Amino acid sequence: MLAIKNNIMAANAARHLGTSYDALAKSVERLSSGLRIINAKDDAAGLAVRELMRADVAVLQQGSRNAQDAISMVQVAEGGMQTIDNLLVRMKQLAEQASTGTYVTAQRTIMNSEFVELSNEIGRIAGSAKFNGITLLNATTGVSIYFGGATDTITINKANMTTTGLGIGALTIASATSAQAALTSLDTAITSANSARASFGYKMRRLESIVEVLDIQAENISSAESRISDVDVATEMADMTRTQVLAQAGVAMLAQANAMPQMALTLLR
Repeated sequence: MLAIKNNIMAANAARHLGTSYDALAKSVERLSSGLRIINAKDDAAGLAVRELMRADVAVLQQGSRNAQDAISMVQVAEGGMQTIDNLLVRMKQLAEQASTGTYVTAQRTIMNSEFVELSNEIGRIAGSAKFNGITLLNATTGVSIYFGGATDTITINKANMTTTGLGIGALTIASATSAQAALTSLDTAITSANSARASFGYKMRRLESIVEVLDIQAENISSAESRISDVDVATEMADMTRTQVLAQAGVAMLAQANAMPQMALTLLR
């Protein structure tokens, strides 16, 4: 019907044009942000899944950093243990030297002075080996490392490398008899130190494995989250091109529809 009061064709063309422009705006928003799901209205279920995955990835990444910090802590402890091992070996060498009868008392006194200094240095190292203010070599309590959740933990036991803990605080090599007795105590101390150092070594290896697993898990979950949340650029560009054509056609048809009432005016002349 030819009418001038209501232009139904123009209203219809305007409605379709508005729909095309809304779709075009959404495509531009997705391509500029790189996300398929920007608001909850885009995909409510997908958004919920994405946020849960993002939380899982954040926890895994922080757990990996926790494990890496623990590795650094163990490296500090193991570095102190290496020096303590060397000092104990030198102390045993001095005890063996002082045990023989070819030295006089004055010479053993010199050996004993070095022996005591080495013992004191072991005590100093045990008290100064710290990571982030946490002492590592003067206690036997453990440090709990969290790397994935409330149940994903590993305990790193500290070592008591003080002279008292090693049983070398009262040792002396001022005489052949005391030097011979010190050898047995030093054997025990070296065994204890090596056991603690080995414990640090396999804990470090375990932590490295934990970091590797957590990084792989975070990568895989991030990949899954990307498939849910990220925009497929090729598909979106195809949709955008189609929407642009529809919008251009809508503009052209709206112009034609707006010209239709002019035809009715020719009948009124």
